[in-house]
Amino acid sequence: MLLTTTADSRPSLMLIEGGLTAISIAVAFAIPRLGSNWFSRVEHAFGRLARRKGLAVAAVGITAFVLRLAILPFCPIPLPFVPDDFSFLLAADTFAHGRLANPTPAMWIHFESIHISMQPTYMSMYFPAQGLLLAASKLLLGNLWFGLLFASALMCASICWMLQAWMPASWALLGGMLSVVHLGLFSYWINTYHAAGSIGALGGALILGALPRIMRTPRLRYTLAMGAGVAILGITRPYECVLLCLPVTVVLGRWLIVGKNRPPARKLFRLAAAPLLLVFAGATWMGYYDYRAFGSPLTLPYTINRATYAMVPYYVWQSPRPEPHYRHAALRNFYYVELEGNKVRMSVPGFIVGTLKKITLGVLFFAGIAFLPLALMLRRVLLDRRIRFLVVCVLVLTGGMLIELFLLPHYMAPFTSAFYALGLQAMRHFWVWNPGGQPVGMTLVRLSVTVCLVMAGLRLFAGPLHLELPEWPASNWNFSWYGPDRFGTDRARVESEMEQLPGKQLVIVRYTPKHNPFDEWVYNAADIDASKVVWARDMNSVDNMELIQYYRDRKVWLVEPDSTPATISTYPVPAQTVTAAH
Repeated sequence: MLLTTTADSRPSLMLIEGGLTAISIAVAFAIPRLGSNWFSRVEHAFGRLARRKGLAVAAVGITAFVLRLAILPFCPIPLPFVPDDFSFLLAADTFAHGRLANPTPAMWIHFESIHISMQPTYMSMYFPAQGLLLAASKLLLGNLWFGLLFASALMCASICWMLQAWMPASWALLGGMLSVVHLGLFSYWINTYHAAGSIGALGGALILGALPRIMRTPRLRYTLAMGAGVAILGITRPYECVLLCLPVTVVLGRWLIVGKNRPPARKLFRLAAAPLLLVFAGATWMGYYDYRAFGSPLTLPYTINRATYAMVPYYVWQSPRPEPHYRHAALRNFYYVELEGNKVRMSVPGFIVGTLKKITLGVLFFAGIAFLPLALMLRRVLLDRRIRFLVVCVLVLTGGMLIELFLLPHYMAPFTSAFYALGLQAMRHFWVWNPGGQPVGMTLVRLSVTVCLVMAGLRLFAGPLHLELPEWPASNWNFSWYGPDRFGTDRARVESEMEQLPGKQLVIVRYTPKHNPFDEWVYNAADIDASKVVWARDMNSVDNMELIQYYRDRKVWLVEPDSTPATISTYPVPAQTVTAAH
């Protein structure tokens, strides 16, 4: 676990961060003027850049982009390694081939896998935004990951832009730069292919950044930014989009009725027409996508796949579904592990414990330990009229998240900029906290930011320094901003070996009874029959021979992932089958 040390006594990054945070608190009280002159010079230079708001936004985005490229020797381009990754890669491959979905493969029973629908079409079960981004990156840049990098840089820049509408420019720039360190370098939003966190945070920042600008100075570019944000969230995380748009709609409606500087009707129409058309176009396209992929414009992604395979419902008051018919033990094990992990939350004590875990997850991911002292200013933040609306937004999100069984940080991504605004407002209150006439609060804020930068350096060199990183297939990297290590190497190695062989290959994957259900290997491209390598599940001998006969022009291999390392051997095909193939 991240909060302890491992069996070989490697220190935990989170434990180190906690220790440095405790030291910074002690130093702030004991030596409240430590490094004051040096910090003042840095802040002065920082403030000069911040006052040039457009340049500051660009600087944040460029910093996120350049720094992540610069650390590639230490944190290489990630490999897909969780079921969600491969599901989005299927969507990307489908979109890159100019299709919205794929016909059900002829031998689809052999290819069933987690988070992928086989009927009525063969497609990812997720909303399409991340798949579209990955597809565009593949077509334009030749690599899927660079699209995530661009989205991450835009996210950080948009957070800075949003914050500029709510607080002084220097604090907005600080928030943008902190988002680079916390989200743009190591988090799983940039180091996996499935989170869509950067896209969701970008959409949310556009909405929350446009709102006060529209109400102060109504302009088309601000209404377009809001419309774009709504459209982005509508094809990324529509549930959270609704949670965010509810308070925004109420405030905008009130402004339009009683606002002092509301525009006349003619100007209002000009300001609203294009954004509303943009939102309508996004909703129409989403309906068409649902129709092509899932058979009805009202059938949302998730729906068919979860109804086919899952037993866990969406909301805490719902009962588990009956066990469906599973054709593969690996799928059954996955959904039973999912059920056991969530069943306890369907009781009152489990709901309370689950709620505390959700809060802990959000705090550790978005703030880390270094900024936990900011919680001392929670009361002042909640009573601060300047950001009361953002507090309401977070409360609405909290209500929406409490009734859901599942929660990961990227579910909350549309509210990322609101979290940063509340945290920065707490820093501002700390900044003027002077117990005994000493600048304790100012020093603590400075040292907290310093701890964050130090931890980024330690995370970068965690390998050479022998520091603990989250292990796979545990999912502790979801709980912290340190992100995952480089996982997925075994499957990537096997796939690379298969790709280099002459001719087409058929890989039959055989698991042991103790196989971890989250370490899934059976994933394929959009056009399975045309693929160089086809991955299939090991079934009984009759079913396996049916598959081998269908792919009689392929060399057949048996892969056993649960060996260390994974083993590859020639599949024992009967002689008569080989003769028939020739």
